[in-house]
Amino acid sequence: MKRTLVGLLASTAISFAAVTAASAANWFPVPVQVWEPAFDMDSPRRDFTYVPLDKASKPWEVCVSFPHMKDAYWLGVDYGVTEEAKRLGVKMQVVEAGGYTELNKQISQIEDCVSAGADAVIIGAISAEGLNNLIQEIRSKDIPVIDVINGISSKEITAKSLVSFGEMGAKTGEYLAKLHPAGSGKAKVAWFPGPSGAGWVEAGNAGFAKAVEGSDIELVETKYGDTGKEVQAKLVEDTLEAHPDLAYVVGTAVTAEVAVPILRSRGLTDQIKVASYYFTPGVAQGLKRGQILAAPTDSTVLQGRIAVDIAVRALEGEAYEKHVGPALYVVHQGNLGEFDASSTLAPDGFKPVFRVD
Repeated sequence: MKRTLVGLLASTAISFAAVTAASAANWFPVPVQVWEPAFDMDSPRRDFTYVPLDKASKPWEVCVSFPHMKDAYWLGVDYGVTEEAKRLGVKMQVVEAGGYTELNKQISQIEDCVSAGADAVIIGAISAEGLNNLIQEIRSKDIPVIDVINGISSKEITAKSLVSFGEMGAKTGEYLAKLHPAGSGKAKVAWFPGPSGAGWVEAGNAGFAKAVEGSDIELVETKYGDTGKEVQAKLVEDTLEAHPDLAYVVGTAVTAEVAVPILRSRGLTDQIKVASYYFTPGVAQGLKRGQILAAPTDSTVLQGRIAVDIAVRALEGEAYEKHVGPALYVVHQGNLGEFDASSTLAPDGFKPVFRVD
């Protein structure tokens, strides 16, 4: 049973300037939003400041499962979870399935983690629905399960540390819609939301499509695919052949990253602009160089850190909020200098960490 909630969260105003540096020693307090009722992305939200535990009471064994570690987005989550494990003094095993086509592998890896004695499980899910039976089985053993980043439909999870990817997609759509209001002249957009069937992709797609309604953004192509660079590059190249009069390539961070050199090689940099609906080091570099217009950040590192803290709180009977996510904001060339990269990106030179003892 939860103890009385004391000192976990305190009300605060969410602002761009309020994002706190996420250094290993002092990443908090940070502004977050809490969904109530939990597990419904349409629920009302409250603004609070998140403060984690100082230390765990014992070296719990935490299992973390990611869809893959093929891009810097998940590297940031890996940095967040492993650094928080070190700070709290818990053990951690990180596994990655290799891609969004590998649901069965993700299930098998999580089963192995639990069999090996995991006290809690944190899951960045490949599928919103496909892990529900496994989660039911894990929860029957009274093992906490934390949904991080991607979204899981099961109501049996312990808590969510994530944001609305629908809102992420919407923020990018709103940015473009303001550039091209109704009557300003049609701007053709090719949209690459990510791998079909993933919960975050479906949400992002719906948010983006709704946000551009009523503007002069013309969505001429929507192409789904894994977030590996080769897959996204092929999708972009095929789309450029089919639509030589595009104005924008918009989609995943990987899409944006691969689109920049492809457009340069074809002499289309001045004609076709690029935007992303989430943030990576490649996107940050593209923003600095004027090659990418904008991208919202979901403070990836912070989501990972909060997931670990919630897992430990659940294990120790401490109070925790069931549905928490950092406040979203759009980073663009005008405010890039204010952006605290440590909330979102792993440090330069960081290599994937799969084990914390």
